[in-house]
Order: sequence, then C-alpha cells, then structure tokens
Amino acid sequence: MSDTRKIAAILVADVVGYSRLAGTDEERILARLRALRSDLIDPTIAVHNGRVVKRTGDGSLIEFRSVVDAVRCAVEVQNGMVERNAGLTPERRIEFRVGIHLGDVVEESDGDLMGDGVNIAARLQGIAKPGAICLSEDAYRQVKAKLDLPALDLGATQLKNIAEPIRVYSLEVGGQERSVLPPVPDKPSIAVLAFNNMSGDAEQEYFSDGISEDIITDLSKLSELHVIARNSSFIYKHATISVPDMAKALGVRYVLEGSVRKAGNRVRVTAQLIDSSSGGHVWASRFDRDLSDIFAVQDELTQEIVTALKLKLTASEQDRLIPRRAVDVKAYELFLRGRELSWAATRTGNIAGRDLLERVLAIDPGYAAACALIAFTHVNDYSNGFSSDPEHSLRTGLDLAQRAVAMDEDEPTAHWALGVAYLWIRELDRAEAEVERGLALSPNSVEFLLLKAATQTFSGDPSGALETLDTSMQLDPHYPEITLQFLADARFSLGQYAQAIAAIEQRLARNPQSETAYALLASCYGHLGRLEESRQAWKRVLQINPGFSVERRRRILPFRNPEDFERRVEGLLKAGLKF
Repeated sequence: MSDTRKIAAILVADVVGYSRLAGTDEERILARLRALRSDLIDPTIAVHNGRVVKRTGDGSLIEFRSVVDAVRCAVEVQNGMVERNAGLTPERRIEFRVGIHLGDVVEESDGDLMGDGVNIAARLQGIAKPGAICLSEDAYRQVKAKLDLPALDLGATQLKNIAEPIRVYSLEVGGQERSVLPPVPDKPSIAVLAFNNMSGDAEQEYFSDGISEDIITDLSKLSELHVIARNSSFIYKHATISVPDMAKALGVRYVLEGSVRKAGNRVRVTAQLIDSSSGGHVWASRFDRDLSDIFAVQDELTQEIVTALKLKLTASEQDRLIPRRAVDVKAYELFLRGRELSWAATRTGNIAGRDLLERVLAIDPGYAAACALIAFTHVNDYSNGFSSDPEHSLRTGLDLAQRAVAMDEDEPTAHWALGVAYLWIRELDRAEAEVERGLALSPNSVEFLLLKAATQTFSGDPSGALETLDTSMQLDPHYPEITLQFLADARFSLGQYAQAIAAIEQRLARNPQSETAYALLASCYGHLGRLEESRQAWKRVLQINPGFSVERRRRILPFRNPEDFERRVEGLLKAGLKF
C-alpha cells in the first residue's frame, strides 16, 4: 500500500510542564493521564469523529474530518479540564496546550501522518497558553463563522523551523476563562485599546499607537484608577472579539476605544468610553485640531474621562494633569517612533531608536522623556552585552538618566531610566528610591513594578518580589515573557526550584531562544538531582549562544549578596557541568 497525500485537519496536544509534574510523582501523573483519556479525552475524540494517529508520552496527534470537529473536540476537553482541576493547587493541575492546522499531510501505509501540516500543528501547540487552543489562519477561516467563540488575533508569527510566518489565532477557553481571568478591582478600572489609524497610510500607525500609549501614561498617574498596561490592551488591536469579552479578559469595567486621522497639519481624534457591564457609551467625543494641538487634545480627553468616571484626584494628581509644555510636532513624531524602537530592547532597536531620539533632542533639547529613553538604550547595551565598551555604555546611560531627571523632576520615564542605571551599577538603595518616586508619579506603571521586582530579588527580598510581580500581572494580564523570568528568578532565590522550572517552561514556550532561561533551568534541575535534564538544558544554552559566560554574569548581575549568584553556579556544578 503506497503513501497518500491529502489535506487534513490536524490537532496536536500536550501536557503543560509534563517533566515537572512527572518529576514530582511520575506514577501518579501517569495514572491521572490514563484516567483522563478513558473518561474524557478518548470519548470526546470519538464523538467528534477523530482518529488518534499516535501518542508520545504526554503528547497526542489526532486527525479530524473537519476543523470544526477538531475545535469542538478541543473546546470540550479544555472545559472538562477546568472541572477536573477545580480545587487542586497549581502544581498538581494537568493542563493542555492545543494546536490545530488545516494543511497538506502524507498518510503512510501504517496510518501515521507526516509533513508540513503536522509540523505546523505541533508548533502552534508549542506557543499556546495553558488551557488555550492556537489555530493557523487556514484553520481559523474554516470555523470563524460556525463557532461562537472569541478569538484573539496574534498576528503573523514566526514558528520554529517553519519557513514563512503564519497568522495565528488563539481561542482562550477552559482554564483561561475560569481560573486565570483577573478579578475586576474595587476601584474604577479601564483598558485603553490601540486607537485605529484612519489616515489611509499604514506607516502612520506609530502615530495612532503613540496617542493611545500617551493616554495610558496619563491615566496611569491616577491612584484611584486601575489602568491596564499597553502590552495587554494592545494585544486586541486586530482581535475579532467583543468589548465585553475584552474587558472580562483584562479584568476591567471600562474600555476606551477610538481612532486617529492625521492629514497634513490637521488631526482628528475620536474616542468612546464604554461600560462593559452594560455595553453602553459612558462618554464620546471628537476633536478636530491643528496637529500642533495634539497634546491639548490628549489633556482634554484625559480630563473628560476623569469627569465621566467621577474620580477624586489628589492635589498632586491634579497638578500632574495640567496642560503640558509646548513641544515641536516634528520632535513629537520622532519621539513616538524612537520610543517604539527603544522599547523593543534589542541591539538593532537600540541603535535605530537612539538615532531618532537624538534627533528629538536636536530639535528640543529639553525633551526629558527622549533623553531618558536614550539613557535606557545605553544601559541596555551594557546589560545585554551589545556594547564593545560596556562600562562606557553604562556610565553614559547613568549620566543621561541623571540629566533627564534634572530636565523634568516629574517625568516618570526619567526616574525609571535612572532606576535601571542605578540597578546595574549596584546602587540598589538608590534604584529603590527611584522606583518609589516613579510609582508616586505613576502608580499604575508596570515598568516601575518590574524594576521594583528585579531590585527586590537582587537585594535579597524575593518574597517581596513575588508580591510586586502579582500586582504587575494584575495590571498586565498578558504580561511579557520577561515577567516569567523575573518570577523564576524570585522562586529560585527562595529555593523553590520546581516552581521556578514551571515559570521557565512557560517562558520557553513563548521564546525558545532564551539562553538565560535555559541557564537557570539547568541550575534548577541540578539542585533537584535531575542531572540529565540539567545537562540537556545547558546544551541548549550553548547552542543558542556558544559564547555564554558564567563569569560575565557573575560580574554584571547586581546581587547584593554574592552567595545568591553562587547558588546558581552550585546547581550547575551538581550536574557536573563544565563552564
């Protein structure tokens, strides 16, 4: 019998953190998996006309007659797992990641499936969140009109070992909806969505994004308001999901949406404040102004939101919301583009962002936020090893951050950049002081909270860091992968190696090229006596970066107590690793 090529709906699933679960109690986890397969998974597959192609330990490859069948099966299983995990501590829950793709496969004579269709489904599974289902665009197209499910558009995504980027959609069902949804806080809460670019020029998107980010920054200064971070609210930029569902996922009551149309020297900004509990408009307005009045538009918009939500501002908050100084429009546009690049924190982003931000200062030498971000790019060059003269980069970053604070004592970004610089020169008390000043100016700032958590861990207070990270994740429910590294660092410092491994595995599911995550993973396994897993993790470190240096990290990581770093080295030594 010859091989057959065909188009098939492929589902790939695996257990989140299986190695961690099995390492704790392999016999128990295998027994639970067998029970789940017999009373939930296999019956559900049969009902939806699926065929189990093969199982590999904790993973499954399943073929369905249609994508609709595959998705319905996955949703039922994920929702079933919510009930089965109820009441269990996080370290005892079994959660699945699922990837679904419609594509070309080769069916071999023994019924096995091979080819790109299988590979893509496997990669989609690898980037899915626990309890979620990731679909390729080809698969999503088959179900979007047939299933009443909110889908999050993750955009074009480069999957490992897949040549071309693939547009990915996430159905966050099961545990994502019931156990991980953030609670709506007692005080007024708001998410500002990325304003739509109505300028007819895709290259102007940085401008509409920048307006939205500035509004978030302004609202974040208000202690009576719970403001979701840009990182989380901007995820819904291309999402086919209702405002109430977005609000539910972000843990807020109010959502601000709008649009920006920029033409010549004119700008039109529209905005609507929506109460997700009723779906009704609390407030809506339109601003038609000269482009030079864009700051005034932002100030008025913020004030109208404050009025609509009946917020009671302190005297200092009222002062911080007074109209800002005039800024050259060209300088502002360069700043928005430079800020976007510098936030990427990459070698190329640093260079390109720094160039634009230096052009800002050439136009407006008193632009404190631009000076602060230039400072950050230099410090980032130091901390990531991008610089040929790291000590010079660090000193330059410190000098520029101090200059930014001197320019404007009330500019939060200046204090943040100075806090980052103080952290890396091992002035931890000064770093902490800048964090506290920054949080007084901007209580909702996730950037300051992450800096505070890092400072606490390096200072020897990992328990405090965990509390800070919890607050940060409430403000940023779709937190970036680096948050998971900070979480793992704090857990490791507390000797909670299994919990640290769980956080690292989540980070690596998002970014399988993180050498620092694998290095910490190797040490965790070493401390737990899982020597072969430690060696495999260290092998991945050196595959990603053959020049990875433990000595360099000993030299630059600003631990107050050197023993805290040496505990990392100890884990590697326990595994017999050479470095």
